[in-house]
Amino acid sequence: MNLTYTEDHEDLRASVRRLLADKAPSEAVRRSMESQPGYDPALWQQMAGQMGLAGLAVPEEFGGAGCGPVELGIVLEELGRTLAPSPFFATAGLAGQALTACGDAGAQARWLPGIADGSLTATLAVTEEQGGCDLASVTTRAVQDGTGWALSGTKMFVVDGATADLVLVAARDADGLALFAVDGSEGLVRTPLQTLDPTRRMARLDFDRTPATRVSPAGDAAEALRRSLDLAVVALAHEQVGGASACLDAAVDYAKVRVQFNRPIGSFQAIKHKCADLLLETEAARSAAHAAAAAAAEDSDRLPVAAALAGSYCAQAFTHAAKENIQIHGGIGFTWEHDAHLHLKRAKTSELQFGTPARHRARLADLVGI
Repeated sequence: MNLTYTEDHEDLRASVRRLLADKAPSEAVRRSMESQPGYDPALWQQMAGQMGLAGLAVPEEFGGAGCGPVELGIVLEELGRTLAPSPFFATAGLAGQALTACGDAGAQARWLPGIADGSLTATLAVTEEQGGCDLASVTTRAVQDGTGWALSGTKMFVVDGATADLVLVAARDADGLALFAVDGSEGLVRTPLQTLDPTRRMARLDFDRTPATRVSPAGDAAEALRRSLDLAVVALAHEQVGGASACLDAAVDYAKVRVQFNRPIGSFQAIKHKCADLLLETEAARSAAHAAAAAAAEDSDRLPVAAALAGSYCAQAFTHAAKENIQIHGGIGFTWEHDAHLHLKRAKTSELQFGTPARHRARLADLVGI
């Protein structure tokens, strides 16, 4: 397993960082999060259409770059640094990877080219009204309706669920769990939700005999769905690493210029220790996320363990970094004008997105036999 970044990887990171520094500074992020679509369509088209970022992990035969989770993770890490509202996470990180992993060539040929060129936005819907992301709790039903399928049930906290052109839905049929694609509005009610994080839109989706297409293997597709969720957890972990890095950088920069008792506060041992601890946690989180992405790229059987570890550690590292960033900034860190609260809100919502850190640790313990 290769756990180092290549020169091409670093070039990709630098290109994305330059783009976001130019097109998604704090002022632009705030404008986007308050706009009607919740993101900047021009930035999305530049990322997906001009730079081909949405197709990084899409196979070449479907119009993508044929890369994988490592390259995708680099882009997500940079997006996590800026909190730029974008369909990228839901489209490329969730739905694109799920479609690629499902093994349905027909579905891939139908939808992956649109994901790769940015003309199609998509998302993945698993969580239901009881919360959590446990596949055993999925109650949405799928029944055959003529030559197709019909879905009935409710999905909650679907990222970009109100605007995505394509929704991949985890549901149960007569054989067990399966993944279905919905690309129309018939029988589908989308309700935007008020959530803690203003930079990421979520929605409730109600299905009432909604026409759908099955995109998972025949029979019980629980294993394929579990892999799709592992890939989603790894994608989110990279975003959390980016957020933690941004919080660390902001805290260190402020500690250098904020003066108390005629000294920069960064010269005090208490602040030094906070920053040193954040650096250690952030770099450990980066290693965990990258190791999980490498396992996914190599289709290793270690992916479930690596994903559970990354999901637990990266979530906690981001939340701790966001809290300490506010603490180091003092009073200004609590104000609406400062970005520190936006990182904390993203950190807290991300902690719950695909299972809490405690749930990831419990799964990790089961996987390693503790």
